Amino acid sequence: MIGVFAAGERGRRAAAELAGFLGPDAVVPDGPVGPALRRLWPRLGSAVFFLGTGAAVRLVAPLARDERSDPGVVCVDGGFAVALLGDAGALAERVADVLGLQPVVTSAAADSPLDELVELLDAAVEGDVAGCGEAIRLGEPVRLANPLGFPLPAMPHNVQDRAEDHAGWIVLVDDRVPKGPARDRVVRVVPRTLVVGVGSSTGVSASAVSAALAELEEKGRLDLRAIRAFATLDRKVAEQGIADALEDWGFWHDSTTAPLLSYPGEELAVIPVPNPAELAIGIPSVAEAAALRGAMELSGGGRVEIAAEKAKGAGVTVAAARVLPRGRLALVGLGPGGADERTPRAEAELRRASVVVGSEECVAQVRHLLRPGTRVRSEGAVRLAEAGAAVAFVDVGAGPVVAGPVRADVVRVTGVTGQL
Repeated sequence: MIGVFAAGERGRRAAAELAGFLGPDAVVPDGPVGPALRRLWPRLGSAVFFLGTGAAVRLVAPLARDERSDPGVVCVDGGFAVALLGDAGALAERVADVLGLQPVVTSAAADSPLDELVELLDAAVEGDVAGCGEAIRLGEPVRLANPLGFPLPAMPHNVQDRAEDHAGWIVLVDDRVPKGPARDRVVRVVPRTLVVGVGSSTGVSASAVSAALAELEEKGRLDLRAIRAFATLDRKVAEQGIADALEDWGFWHDSTTAPLLSYPGEELAVIPVPNPAELAIGIPSVAEAAALRGAMELSGGGRVEIAAEKAKGAGVTVAAARVLPRGRLALVGLGPGGADERTPRAEAELRRASVVVGSEECVAQVRHLLRPGTRVRSEGAVRLAEAGAAVAFVDVGAGPVVAGPVRADVVRVTGVTGQL
């Protein structure tokens, strides 16, 4: 949602006019700006203010919490559209284009490739992000290591998977803990890819479950911040030791978003596992089978694998499965061709793509929105996405259509096809 806020009748008329150009995601709230902003803030993706910059800052400052989740903020002040907060540069340029203003993108609102990685992958991050981001902006060679093959947005030319040996910084995108001692000038981006299966005896203690989880990190080299969900046998959900250990994990890893999935024994019994056993409950596996079953559920039909085979503790067994990354194919409609027929969501998909596919005429309409390093192709969208790339396939009107199944995550962003 894009909130367009203004005070006074004249400002509200201008806000309503702009909202019409920004598309169906844009709303102009009724009533005073302050209460409306506080009410809508948790749901906003972006906000535009027809107010002086100082007034906009005073309204937004008490609400800002996290640069990764706060909405991007643009202020229309005088003859300028100023990007004040977050990833608002593209929106500032759009607003300036519609209203005939000069866009201003401040350093605080400038895009950071590392922030983009963290946001798109819903990842934890470790290391000096600001220092690495400054090195990227200065054009220093930076090595990007992506061993699991996540579909990443375009990176600047100096960020490469085979950067020079003397690259001062390394960005590592992985759910595993690196071998050896910690190194300086390494930024670790840890996507949430793992489902941890838990099996236990009746009355297992929380400390035993926590110790087993720690083994996944110490011996299995899995970063516990990468846990996306836990899974177990349905009859084990009521085990207080499991519940307490998972609550403890959430506290130490600043997360409350990893659910405990549960499955009946007959579902787990038919899942092939690497280490079946003769369990007293009559099925060959709980931890490995639950981890794989949970990963299958979360993958949306994608590939999964065992990331750590079962490890036994005091009355508890744990294992981890990985949801393997897939390429991304965004089918983006550009509308009849004008900027006012292109939705903000379409622009967001164009900026997160590493490859844009379309005719020369279509690509020319959106080239100014693409990140530095974005590759442009005239064909092969499906092939590139199935190979693991983040692809935006653009066409006029409602957008392109792809026949048949695609072995990648597919999203459709429909363009405006007509006006009243």
